[in-house]
Amino acid sequence: MVRPEDDSGPVTRPTSLGRLLNGIGHIILAVGAIFMVLPILWMVSTSFKPPTEVSLWPPELIPSQPTWDNYTGIFDDAPFHVYFLNSVGYSLVATISVMVTSLLAGAIFGKYNFPGRVFLFMVIIATAIVPFEAYIIPLYIQIIDLDWVNTPQGIVLPTLFLSFGVFLLRQHVSSAIPTELLEAGRVDGASEWWILRRVITPLSAPALSAIGIFAFIQAWGAFFWPLIVANDQDLFNMELGLQIFQFRFSADYGKLMAGSVISTLPMLIAFLVLRRRIIESVALSGLKG
Repeated sequence: MVRPEDDSGPVTRPTSLGRLLNGIGHIILAVGAIFMVLPILWMVSTSFKPPTEVSLWPPELIPSQPTWDNYTGIFDDAPFHVYFLNSVGYSLVATISVMVTSLLAGAIFGKYNFPGRVFLFMVIIATAIVPFEAYIIPLYIQIIDLDWVNTPQGIVLPTLFLSFGVFLLRQHVSSAIPTELLEAGRVDGASEWWILRRVITPLSAPALSAIGIFAFIQAWGAFFWPLIVANDQDLFNMELGLQIFQFRFSADYGKLMAGSVISTLPMLIAFLVLRRRIIESVALSGLKG
């Protein structure tokens, strides 16, 4: 039997130094992973501990008498279901808005030529490097002028736009969607809106999914801005509602951790379900253009 000739070249075996560096790298990554996972394990463990075990020293990771009282107690002490629904509503509105605005802006900057296109795109990208704390006071003054303080629209306003989303969609549209495809649609008499809805949008599904996840996570974890704008507890989101269990000199750590677990679950589920979309988007568009 004649075996096909192997044209893949000689196999390079790792040297002793290479194996040593590879092992050191794995050890560093393992230690980093432990430091990242340990707070999450501690949060979940504390959420099942009774008050007598929360303050034990030395602390124990596994509760000896696990209980669900912290999970039921948070709904007795505060309208946590309202906070949960508020977080869902704010996050969905922000996610839809970011996906729509990023798609429109990304398609325009990626496939349409007009005066000042590069300058405007650079201005939008530049806003991504300005920290939110730098313009929070002017933004708050505008919210006062609009009379949107302590309103849902005032809470969700800063999360409606995402400059990173514009950048990611622009990169994806300009590199992954052929211009000839758009030109073929125009030759057949298609309008620009038809091309956007029927050509650009379906082909941008991976990038849109990634942006949607980023926008949802950003809106779900918002704390600082709602803390400033919202005074009515009926408008609190999950992150802001957790401060109810933080007192002046102490905290109810059991209920605080139980609320944190519930607040983390939607983001964790969204990532586990859509993680392939994130990887595909970064692979297709994040390093091109």
